[in-house]
Amino acid sequence: MFDALETNIVDIITLDLTLGNDSGLEIAKQIRRKWDIPVLMITGKATPSDRLNGLETGADDYIVKPFMMREVILRVRRTLTLYGREIARTSSVAFDSTTFELGRSTVKHADGSSVELTEIEVKLLEIFVRHPGRIMNRDQLSRAVLGRPWSPQDRVIDGHVARLRRKLEHGSEELDLIRSVRGIGYLFSCEVKLLPR
Repeated sequence: MFDALETNIVDIITLDLTLGNDSGLEIAKQIRRKWDIPVLMITGKATPSDRLNGLETGADDYIVKPFMMREVILRVRRTLTLYGREIARTSSVAFDSTTFELGRSTVKHADGSSVELTEIEVKLLEIFVRHPGRIMNRDQLSRAVLGRPWSPQDRVIDGHVARLRRKLEHGSEELDLIRSVRGIGYLFSCEVKLLPR
């Protein structure tokens, strides 16, 4: 699989949690560290903790056996649509009680207040609103925002994410808009809606 990923364009990957001597969770982690490809878990493990582990590791959806083939096809199509969704550079989006126009340095909250973002925070937020519900690993974020690969000693991305999180959460301790995924990166937990122009 990894050889194929290095040399081919792959649209989607399906994984079981148990693959002989290999772990589907570990393979999903390896995929997420390097590639931005949809991953579906299709497995017989149906406990809530199994499902949560699969999603936290980087799966975009989790399908439990036995399943109807039509369900798999629908979920594959839905996932591919999400990955293929194009948000234009000038689009305005809404999430939680906040609006954000891509390319601008301001977010506006429902109470009418606004917050200024730094250039790096704007880039981070653009990545998150383009990929809601997806785990973005630190290397992806570092390459996209800072133009350099991430190393385990590098805390720059974590610092920028922490400051962006504080600005978006608008002083509320109850919100959890940007979730930390231990050992991997961050997930934007809000539903993102395109606003009419």
